[in-house]
Amino acid sequence: MQKQIINEIKNRILNGGQINFTEAKELSDSEELELLCNSANEIRIHFTGNKINLCSIANARSGKCSENCKWCSQSTFHNSDIEIYDLIDIDDALMQAKNNEKKGVHKFSLVTSGKTLSNESLDKLIEIYERIKKETNIEIDASMGLLTKEQLQKLKNIGIKHYHCNLETSRSFFKNVCTTHTYDEKIETLKQAKEVGLDICSGGIIGMGETMEQRLELAFELKKLDVKSIPVNILNPIKGTSLENATPLSDSEILKTFALFRFINPDSYIRFAGGRTLISHLETKLLKSGVNAALVGDLLTTVGKNIDEDLKLFTKLGFEIKN
Repeated sequence: MQKQIINEIKNRILNGGQINFTEAKELSDSEELELLCNSANEIRIHFTGNKINLCSIANARSGKCSENCKWCSQSTFHNSDIEIYDLIDIDDALMQAKNNEKKGVHKFSLVTSGKTLSNESLDKLIEIYERIKKETNIEIDASMGLLTKEQLQKLKNIGIKHYHCNLETSRSFFKNVCTTHTYDEKIETLKQAKEVGLDICSGGIIGMGETMEQRLELAFELKKLDVKSIPVNILNPIKGTSLENATPLSDSEILKTFALFRFINPDSYIRFAGGRTLISHLETKLLKSGVNAALVGDLLTTVGKNIDEDLKLFTKLGFEIKN
């Protein structure tokens, strides 16, 4: 019976239909993990083909963050050993952008710590973007917290394509991991980014203590916002943070989560993001379970994956490295 239900829902999605929350919850309880993953892969191929989209990030302002996000080493509420600096040097940012472009990475984003940015800081970062635009052809994106509509318009005006703001988790679980800003503030930022003409990127972190049902809530929230770039991070418990002793997710939970994100968001880029070094043994399976995008290179405060090794893996599995 479980096999029949999975196939029926898969075929409905392939024919332009949708899955509802009750059905997604039913699939999350299924023991037919291999069929679920294979079905997610069929949906991915049908809607997005074999293209894989690559992006990279640079930590453009590190540490001293006023927010109390329990997972984050950059929060002033934590005692993690990280590098702290105000704004990235323009030559350093340019070098990173050029190196990523040379490797075939499609997108390059500056990411800043903190709830938001002052207009002065934003103007300095815009100078960096203008230099990158002048000397490379890589797509430029941004992730700078809860900016105002006017600030988002400035980014749109200089050629920013995507604005990133993770919802992080479901509305029902968010208060358990952050209380210094609200879920609605994040959603408002994403809506305002769309209003000024920016495409939006938003996802979350799994493994913070949320239930599978709450992961599904996040996936449906992203669907409602029509997010087409969805990074799924695996919690990397960092010493000194409130979640440093979090219990790791099982392999089956991770596979099932990615597959269900694909069922719920059939034509989006479901993206490997933070925590990739924790799931290296699962990456081939995940790329056959609905994943079709990756955050490559080093991350904000943790080491990422080697880009050349990534490209070999993606090519070996039949993906085309292109926009």
